[in-house]
Amino acid sequence: MSKKPFLTVEDMKACFSLFCCVYGIGTLGMPGNYARAGYGWATVALVLMSAVNIYASWCISQVMLVAPKSIKTFGDLGEWSMGCFGRWITNIAQMLVCVMVPIMFLVLGGTIFKIMFPLTFNEPTWIIIMGITLLPVCLIPTLKEGAGAAAAGAFGTLLADGIALGILVHNMNEVNDGLSTPTPDLSFKQVTTVFGNLALAFGAGIVIPTLQREHSDETRMPRIIVVTLVVVSCFFLIVSITGVSVTGCQIPGNLLFAISGTSLGFNADRGGVVLSMMAMQLHITIAFAVVMFPAFFIAERIFLGLHKTTIERTPAQNYNDIETPAEPLQEKTSQLEPIEYPSEDAINDYAAPGAYIKAAILRVIMIVIAVAIAIAWKDKFGDLLDFVGASSTSLACMIMPIIFYLKTFWRTLKITEKVLALASVLVCIFLAIYVSINTGKVLFGSSTSGIPFPFCKPEYQTMVYTNRTHYSIPK
Repeated sequence: MSKKPFLTVEDMKACFSLFCCVYGIGTLGMPGNYARAGYGWATVALVLMSAVNIYASWCISQVMLVAPKSIKTFGDLGEWSMGCFGRWITNIAQMLVCVMVPIMFLVLGGTIFKIMFPLTFNEPTWIIIMGITLLPVCLIPTLKEGAGAAAAGAFGTLLADGIALGILVHNMNEVNDGLSTPTPDLSFKQVTTVFGNLALAFGAGIVIPTLQREHSDETRMPRIIVVTLVVVSCFFLIVSITGVSVTGCQIPGNLLFAISGTSLGFNADRGGVVLSMMAMQLHITIAFAVVMFPAFFIAERIFLGLHKTTIERTPAQNYNDIETPAEPLQEKTSQLEPIEYPSEDAINDYAAPGAYIKAAILRVIMIVIAVAIAIAWKDKFGDLLDFVGASSTSLACMIMPIIFYLKTFWRTLKITEKVLALASVLVCIFLAIYVSINTGKVLFGSSTSGIPFPFCKPEYQTMVYTNRTHYSIPK
């Protein structure tokens, strides 16, 4: 009997799909994390957040292995693990992710269009135009996320990052010969804020249940998750170090903004800037509909009563239970009544008289609200990024998965793993609350610092460090 390879062809396809789902706009803030926290603290934060996110994603897979086959979505998993409360907390977290992330897409997209076409409309107008142009896709009754769409979105991000880094390094190296990049003015608040961007960047949890149920051998999914997210972490590290190595604490919170303006003392080749922006716009256009559709689905189920079906609970002895005794699981499932869940074939729900019209109106209202919020926050993309990551993504993809795992396997876990898992949950909850409050004050307030380089020490906050005349540095 031949031994299976480390990763089969099917495993590689799953790795690719997971990579495409994770690698997105979170990469744009990676160099900015180092600008805030410096090489030491930012590296520690990246490594620890990578470890926690990989562990949390692995936890989802482990719980899915012992759950009934009827458990197919993140919301299903929440209710099977923690009852009605688990269903609601996962639905709320997922809803926040699926609504707040598209708002970020609108904000970033409006800025990108303004940069590419500077003598045309202002950003609010472009955001409105984006919302209108996305309506035809968002009003399609169902949208099944395929590997092709995800691949195109990830390729767009890779291309945008690669071009932006190339432009940044080329232009900065021409003027910084013999100069040292400035270091950040470290503070607890500044260092902890990187939690939001890192949490957003690793938001893989809500897609893992679907990917796992599609795999012919689900026991291989934990390996797939670990390998893929380690590779993604390496990409994040490369983007971070490359960007900050030539700018220090003066790189903007968004990598694309570093090459599109003149704050760093150079005018980048316009063709390269536009090409990078177009690549990121490709990702945004594809990702908006893919991310927004689960929110449409949940909203239609709550407000319109669509997408309901009954899933019978599987007897405990049929579970793929490897580590947990059958008796506790049997007791858990016997206490749960058959509950209505979204239907697999949602298209039939829209065939009822008036159903699609109501759904279309609800979707338009949701997009209008998203556009309005995006216009209100158009100048606060970095803070919006951190707020979404800290508030909703951390809850859905880090905190709840570990809690589900502890709830399911508590009797069989070693004390060391229990302590580390609980410590991870408590630290994540603290950082999520702290960062959400701090970034929320900026988002919901009206004050802005107006300082070009706010992460630096006072002497480097207003002028780029390559200006030898300002700093009296001989050439």
